[in-house]
Amino acid sequence: MTQLTERFYEYLTEDAEERACSTIPDEDCHHVLKNFSLNVANGTLSKLAEKLISPNLTLPWIFSFLSAPAFLIGMLVPIKDAGSLLPQLFVSGKIRAKPIRKNYWAVAALVQGLCQLASAFLLYQFPDSQTSYLLAGLLLIFSLASGVGSVAFKDVSAKTVPKGQRGQMLSYRSTFGGVLALIAGVLLIFVLHEQASVSVYAGLFALAGLLWLGAAFLFYQIEELPGATKGGRSPVEEIKNAGQLLKKDVNFRNFIITRALLMAIPLSQPFYVVISSRLSGEGEWAQIGYLIVISGLAQVLSSPFWGRFADDSPTRLMRWVALISIAASVYASLFVISDALSNFYWFLPVFFVHGIAYAGARLSRKTYLVDYAPDDDRPTYVSLANTLIGLFTLVAASFGLVAQYFGPAVQLYFFSGLLLLCIALSFKLKAV
Repeated sequence: MTQLTERFYEYLTEDAEERACSTIPDEDCHHVLKNFSLNVANGTLSKLAEKLISPNLTLPWIFSFLSAPAFLIGMLVPIKDAGSLLPQLFVSGKIRAKPIRKNYWAVAALVQGLCQLASAFLLYQFPDSQTSYLLAGLLLIFSLASGVGSVAFKDVSAKTVPKGQRGQMLSYRSTFGGVLALIAGVLLIFVLHEQASVSVYAGLFALAGLLWLGAAFLFYQIEELPGATKGGRSPVEEIKNAGQLLKKDVNFRNFIITRALLMAIPLSQPFYVVISSRLSGEGEWAQIGYLIVISGLAQVLSSPFWGRFADDSPTRLMRWVALISIAASVYASLFVISDALSNFYWFLPVFFVHGIAYAGARLSRKTYLVDYAPDDDRPTYVSLANTLIGLFTLVAASFGLVAQYFGPAVQLYFFSGLLLLCIALSFKLKAV
């Protein structure tokens, strides 16, 4: 098993063990192969689970099937984002006070798995509109657990995976999970769509729940040595420290603004869906099937390349993905302002290019934060960044007013302007 793990690690990283331990304690050097492989395997399961039950794709379908009210369907993404990002500032101090932090991610994943299994049971037993409220409540609990896991994951990965390989590790988690999600999406949309029923939807929840339980088990197997516990603070102390951190660390403040501007990439996706739905003469299931396949291919093909790019220079990666996303927005806007472009299939490259940009954007900002944050205060940096981005997400919910009053083309130009600002500000970020 050890030889298999070593070959797997060397194949993915093209790195030898003796060159792998320059940025983590010597005691952890003996576990690099195992920890890297467990991280990739764990991420493969969790990423697949996230694709199967997604607040911006799968859940709206299920809620529509249950005849849930429109306002509740519109709340799914805000519930997920606010639940997972905003509370992180309050838990980072608690995590910091513990020498071993992998347990936080494992327990969080366990809670997420139980939420999905409970959702499967409720959906199967009570398939009506009232159940959608209970599912939304379980989504909130799921998201809160996700927030705890996010803080723990970045700290544990920094302690157990050497700098220079973290971007690759993150990319392979996304790539392998994306391959499996692509297969699952093809089966769901092109094979099972005619059999869409309570059993199919409940099965999706159940499968996602089992995947989360498996991911929890794998993460618990990571060999993590005790770390420093200085800096554990109460929520009030954490907020005070966060304010001081923003004042004294100008580079971190610039990173927060840059990351917020980079959110124009995921925020643009719903408007692409709106435009494509107007162009498509196909049924909704067929259209979503194409989008799942193309988005999955974009992630699978680009993540390995972006991972190495992120390890080399995450700030340069931010600029490239911003430029790629701007190109996708300009191309998409042509379908709005020109009557000559009205073919749904010609519009599909937008989702492929957008998927490439989104995969790179996520890797760039994750790799930069983990590499830049000081070892002794990494959980605070992570939780503060996510909390502030959670607040920005609530503000960004109003950006749709641009499309309402000025049309989708102007909306896309607006997002392109934010990305241009992102590129300009990224030049002020320190290299890591």
